[in-house]
Amino acid sequence: MEKETKINVDGLQFDWNIEKGIFQFEGQDAVLFWISTAMKSFFDTIEEISGIEASSLVFETSGFRQGLVVGEYFEKMKELSVEEAAKSITSTYASAGWGQIEIKELNYETKTLTAYLKDTWEYKINVAQGKDYGSNFLSAHFAGIFSGLLGTSIWYEVIEQQIEGHDHTIINYFPSNVTITHNIHQLARKKESEQIHQLEELVDEKTRELKDLIKKLSSPIIPVLEGIVVVPLIGTYEIDRSEELITNTLNNLPSHKANYLILDLTGLDKDMSEHTASLIENICSASSLIGTKTILVGITPELSLVITKSTINFSKFDCFQSLQHGIHFALGQMGRKIL
Repeated sequence: MEKETKINVDGLQFDWNIEKGIFQFEGQDAVLFWISTAMKSFFDTIEEISGIEASSLVFETSGFRQGLVVGEYFEKMKELSVEEAAKSITSTYASAGWGQIEIKELNYETKTLTAYLKDTWEYKINVAQGKDYGSNFLSAHFAGIFSGLLGTSIWYEVIEQQIEGHDHTIINYFPSNVTITHNIHQLARKKESEQIHQLEELVDEKTRELKDLIKKLSSPIIPVLEGIVVVPLIGTYEIDRSEELITNTLNNLPSHKANYLILDLTGLDKDMSEHTASLIENICSASSLIGTKTILVGITPELSLVITKSTINFSKFDCFQSLQHGIHFALGQMGRKIL
């Protein structure tokens, strides 16, 4: 024979069937957990996985939605007024170990009320967690209950927290346009914004690193023979890169004792801009001021067509098709040759 135990507490029915492992509260399957150990571990796990901000929304959302189910259930019991339903709910919750809960200043016309909570299971979990602030499951839970009972969207404001040293947790409830769905979307947008900001910072950081690398690798001065250096021009030169090229070239020419600077244009973009043409002229002119003559090499047929359309007069510079020709010319001008 199955062993069943039934207890009636203040009109509320508790049933156990040990052989089947069933516990029922008011005819509904229920389950019991130790608050300061098992339930604390449950809360800790959610916060650890989700983070404090997201887990707070999880507790708030689940509390509200559970409360909404309770409120809608009691709202359908037309024989009970809102005041009677509120009293029945708090009595039921007290018998289930939810703590001391009292509803005050309930006004059906303004749809406002104040809840006083003391020694709730949520408070006990927060104490076990060592927190100095309260969670928001129960606060949102009663917002859900009275949204169902009052037939309108109810939200809350916590006035005092027991965990902060007050005798009760006091919560005001009032009609509001705030919704759980809105809060979820708001958090999602915030997370997206944070992720976008992090990506932007990462892109900025990598861009700075790339620019630094380009500065180090771009247009190096290559000493090929005594008195002759080569500077290869590669890609496109915007303002920052142009300034870096001019500064780097002029600062290093004296240390190489360069009589000839060979600018190799082989690596330039075919669509050379007016700015790049002006850059080449500026390097040539500045180099001549410190006694270094400039030779242009690597001028392809395509590049020569672009140069002829430029407003810069390149005819005043010695130009050659290949780097080899430029080096031989520079050597010849210096009275030397390669044997």
